[in-house]
Amino acid sequence: MGIIILALVLLVLTPVGAYAQSAPTWTHVQQVFEIYQCPVCHTGEDAPLGLRLDTLEGALEGSENGPVLVAGKPSESKLFTRVGSDSEVRMPLTGPPFLSAEEISLLEQWIEAGLPTGDGDAAAATPQKPVRPGPNDTATFAHVKTIFMKRCVKCHKDKGLVGEPPENLRLGSYDEILKGGERLAILPGNPGLSELIRRVEGKAEPRMPMDGPPWLSDDDISLLRQWITQGARDENSIPAPIPQGRKVRYRGMMTGKRSIDGATFIIDGGTRIDKSPRVGGQIEVRGRVTRAGNVRAYRLRSR
Repeated sequence: MGIIILALVLLVLTPVGAYAQSAPTWTHVQQVFEIYQCPVCHTGEDAPLGLRLDTLEGALEGSENGPVLVAGKPSESKLFTRVGSDSEVRMPLTGPPFLSAEEISLLEQWIEAGLPTGDGDAAAATPQKPVRPGPNDTATFAHVKTIFMKRCVKCHKDKGLVGEPPENLRLGSYDEILKGGERLAILPGNPGLSELIRRVEGKAEPRMPMDGPPWLSDDDISLLRQWITQGARDENSIPAPIPQGRKVRYRGMMTGKRSIDGATFIIDGGTRIDKSPRVGGQIEVRGRVTRAGNVRAYRLRSR
């Protein structure tokens, strides 16, 4: 909501009509990109297709597929057509909201004017790499957001690459990630029983991201584990609430009398055990999340 409000404020302060005498510059375009968090993904060496939008220099260099900006020709500028058309996967991937008509017009005017730089040397700006927390630091959603934006959101959103989000799981925002879909994606404090971790590590099928390999790097997976272990904190470092009572289901290898793929669950007198599950065999665990963030199995069976 804050992003949308900021966008409206900027549009009030710098209406499109203000550019009638003076064309918009990279400075104005960059403000729009920041509002829609384009540089979250399009930054540094691992930017999608090598397209960096954190500096004018990066935008002008384009992507692995060639230039995305053609001075004086908006209709031939891939960047322009991707933010204003549903003919391809529309940008930003986190949308809606997408760019407003006024913001698209601003981008069009900038391209038609020949991509003016504006005040200062915007092209000389140095991209800032996301700072990762150390092993003893606290990880927040600000540290892991880039992973979701780059590798997950393109499918796990409405009208994504595969149509409806797989398993009804949307990963475009912190609240959506905590909400989960048909399955609980994140169990704060318990990465081993978080379906997200099980999928990116290949312990549950299908392995994610769906466009892998390449899968997530070991560093990315380690960071996601750290974030969940420390409570899946939001960007203000507030721990996520435990989804007490939420039903969960896992399929994998029984690695102990009370563990699946190395993650421990609770068995008590209320657990129904079928088909003599054995260590080393494939099992299915159905349970509920406890107030402490564990999983109490109400059914355990061999598969």
